[in-house]
Amino acid sequence: MCIGVPGKISAIVDGMQAKVEVCGVLRDVDLTLVGAHDENGTSRLGQWVLVHVGFAMSVINEEEALDTLAALQNMFDVEPDVGPLLFGEESR
Repeated sequence: MCIGVPGKISAIVDGMQAKVEVCGVLRDVDLTLVGAHDENGTSRLGQWVLVHVGFAMSVINEEEALDTLAALQNMFDVEPDVGPLLFGEESR
């Protein structure tokens, strides 16, 4: 099973590399699959993306992102193994 985690792009640091915040943790994420700019040329800074294995897989809206984070938090409450998805590897 693959799980993508929603995160908000907080910085675009070098071309297609970004800092994405997931549950208060900044992660290095590759934007190659979604681009650093949308189809209108607007920066993706501040947009929500679905992150899987260090790549932004798709752009999602804020409502979907927050709903998914809430569902993952509920999963974490009963299954602590979800922690690294939300809080990084340090939560193990």
